[in-house]
Amino acid sequence: MKPSAFPLNPSMKLARRVATLAFGLSLVAVSAAQTVQAAPLKIGMTFQELNNPYFVTMQKALNDAAASTGATVVVTDAHHDVSKQVSDVEDMLQKKIDILLVNPTDSTGIQSAVTSAKKSGVVVVAVDANANGPVDSFVGSKNYDAGVMACDYLAKSIGGSGEVAILDGIPVVPILERVRGCKAALAKAPGVKLVDTQNGKQERATALSVTENMIQAHPNLKGVFSVNDGGSMGALSAIESSGKDIKLTSVDGAPEAIVAIQKPNSKFVETSAQFPADQVRIALGIALAKKWGANVPKAIPVDVKMIDKSNAKGFSW
Repeated sequence: MKPSAFPLNPSMKLARRVATLAFGLSLVAVSAAQTVQAAPLKIGMTFQELNNPYFVTMQKALNDAAASTGATVVVTDAHHDVSKQVSDVEDMLQKKIDILLVNPTDSTGIQSAVTSAKKSGVVVVAVDANANGPVDSFVGSKNYDAGVMACDYLAKSIGGSGEVAILDGIPVVPILERVRGCKAALAKAPGVKLVDTQNGKQERATALSVTENMIQAHPNLKGVFSVNDGGSMGALSAIESSGKDIKLTSVDGAPEAIVAIQKPNSKFVETSAQFPADQVRIALGIALAKKWGANVPKAIPVDVKMIDKSNAKGFSW
């Protein structure tokens, strides 16, 4: 996102100041250290998936940021297989990485890999979703807030009354927190009734089929909350095919969602946007600062932003 495109709230400004300071200090430390260290730093990042524009954006930001330090980067895609992700980390440790950025597909299942990394003297920072074990820091979105934001908007968009459903996803902490936030928001709207929660697996095809089933099972359905924009695009197709006035909200701020929200009479009315590039930049800055001896916070929450038709134009990750 271009800095001038949207005003930042105080919390986001603070997060970016932290990132800028940490990254700036780390660059100074890296420069000084590399005068006595011939080999560049080696950064490993393991993603839960890379078949998703959100994580592709994060990977590009990581590569760009790492290049500015002269570091090399090793990236792996777990394909939502925790066994593969653990194995990928073990391979990275064999390659003598200095920093591990971990985006876990299973927060509990990755613990052994995190422990091995720390025993090897590697700095470990979790990104987007936290990991169990001795991580040095965690950088991720305020997912509970995202769920509250999206479902408060959903309740208002249907006039504060009617049946709604949740298009759930993989049971990792960020998704669980979005659902928890959504339910909290809906509970404050007594005229709104949550009638169904089904797992769309955050995939377009699955979400399409699941949403079709929900619409058929609940002919009076007025709204759907999707836990991510990938699933929301499948849900939108099902809603449009039904011909019914069913409002849709989601989380991510993905390019496709931003385009869909701007279309005339769109049923897709809001997405609670995350900032994947900011997350990984902050994570790398914190990791580099930790590598060179700084005390770093255990967690840095990153704000989300409500995007609807009124401010979608010009927004991007």
